[in-house]
Amino acid sequence: MGRKNRNKEFTNLEVIDAGAKGKSIAKAPDGKVIFIGNAVPGDVVDVQTTRKKRAYYEGTATKFHSYSDKRVEPPCIHFSVCGGCKWQFMVYEHQLHYKQKEVINNLQRLGKVELPEVTPILGSKEIYFYRNKMEFSFSDSRWLTQEEIQSGKDIEDRNALGFHIPGMWDKILDIEECHLQQAPSNGIRNKVKAFAIKNDISFFNTREQKGMLRTLMIRTSSTGEIMVLIQFYEDDKEKRELLLDLVAEEFPEITSLQYVINSKGNDTIYDQEVICYKGRDHIFEEMEGLKFKINAKSFYQTNSAQAYELYKITRDFAGLTGDELVYDLYTGTGTIAQFVASKAKKVIGVEAVPEAIKDAKENARNNGIENTEFYVGDMKKVFTNDFIVMHGHPDVIITDPPRDGMHKDVVAQIIGILPQRIVYVSCNSATQARDLALLDEHYKVTRTQAVDMFPQTFHVENVVCLERR
Repeated sequence: MGRKNRNKEFTNLEVIDAGAKGKSIAKAPDGKVIFIGNAVPGDVVDVQTTRKKRAYYEGTATKFHSYSDKRVEPPCIHFSVCGGCKWQFMVYEHQLHYKQKEVINNLQRLGKVELPEVTPILGSKEIYFYRNKMEFSFSDSRWLTQEEIQSGKDIEDRNALGFHIPGMWDKILDIEECHLQQAPSNGIRNKVKAFAIKNDISFFNTREQKGMLRTLMIRTSSTGEIMVLIQFYEDDKEKRELLLDLVAEEFPEITSLQYVINSKGNDTIYDQEVICYKGRDHIFEEMEGLKFKINAKSFYQTNSAQAYELYKITRDFAGLTGDELVYDLYTGTGTIAQFVASKAKKVIGVEAVPEAIKDAKENARNNGIENTEFYVGDMKKVFTNDFIVMHGHPDVIITDPPRDGMHKDVVAQIIGILPQRIVYVSCNSATQARDLALLDEHYKVTRTQAVDMFPQTFHVENVVCLERR
């Protein structure tokens, strides 16, 4: 006897809110929450559930009885299939509302901390074409749309250059036009694909681990410089140079043209040799006269304009007078450390990635900044009492940890030394809230400011200023 289908259908539900990970929320007749991926608050819908948990359902809107006034027509033809810009169908001012609401909800509900008057979220002036880095994957067996499958036609063109279908490591959606990176990003990608097909340069097959073209990375900077890196799986000098020469000839504005030959199981380039084919092996970002050298492996905030706004807020929250010793934890390539250095007596940056610290030291040297020092190592092992004895007791700590937040030992060490002020920059307000709860006995939140780095998505950054009680 077959297993009973537990999925349910609910009719005429009003979508009442937007929650974590871009899901909208409705209430089922039994009182449970339903998380819906393809609806906007204000829509009235029928919902087919796809998953049932003890406290909630997950589902898909199958019929729309009325549409919300918060809706907007998505400009991208790949919307809903690509999965990259989940909120493209929501008016931007409402995106900002739900991002701010999520941050406040996390800090109050999860962190249980008392908040000051909340500063309104800082929206992005550019809501499209704001990313400075995009990575595309090649595939010889592209993802077919539902219409293509239902047509019953034999699909001969299976090559793709685009994005992974969410949750599917071997399925690539071919992208005609992406609205996230400025020109000439779309032009480069489409030209590379067309030329490779015309000249029989094979696209990668992930399952069989064969094919020549693997990935394409395009980086642009606010200074107008462009980096292009093509990753090859197979080493064919003639075809490789044919393609690279085409890119250089068609797009003479490219500052840095590079390639990698990577025949290992995954396509990460951090353990691979990057070869500069034409131009220099780096581009530059600039912020208030500071220059940051970006190579193929460098980390840099992917929205340059909003990164500048984020760093200004961080510097403002730090309240520096010129006499402070500042620790910048999780410093990355030292951009925040260098950005605040002119207002501080000294800045000490700590980061786990050796290449990032190498970049930080070089950038500081090139910028003529002499009051920064950078150290590499696992934060919980480096940030110790011995380290503080050696480098001095910090007046201010700036911390910008990864999505998982700070390790509990790092939080414990901060409580052990009790700097006067902490500025906590976070890309995940839930883990930020958890850490604030641990600090709450000794610190009060005096300022909080959300910053939208990624329009059309549900992601949001938040900066919190903590003062000693």
